[in-house]
Amino acid sequence: MPYSWAWWTTATSSPATAPVSGISVTLAAGTLQVIREKVGKRGVSAYLERAAQRQIERDNLDELIAEFDKQHGQADPEAVAAKRAKLTGPATQGGVAA
Repeated sequence: MPYSWAWWTTATSSPATAPVSGISVTLAAGTLQVIREKVGKRGVSAYLERAAQRQIERDNLDELIAEFDKQHGQADPEAVAAKRAKLTGPATQGGVAA
């Protein structure tokens, strides 16, 4: 299945222009408490909307990577580590460079 980046525009519609629907969700009390501490009682819906949009983006990226791996094979872990080290510095274990 070919992928395009079109999912980006549909998955991240502006909340100001997108239609909305109300639902009821159940969260662990501690999770809800932390969210309310961060955004206040009136910011919970917007916070959850942003979290859901980020998860949709991650899910779409996971699907894109899986499709790429299926067509081209998985990336060589050593090559990935070398590129990561080039971008971020050498990997560390317990605070000591490996």
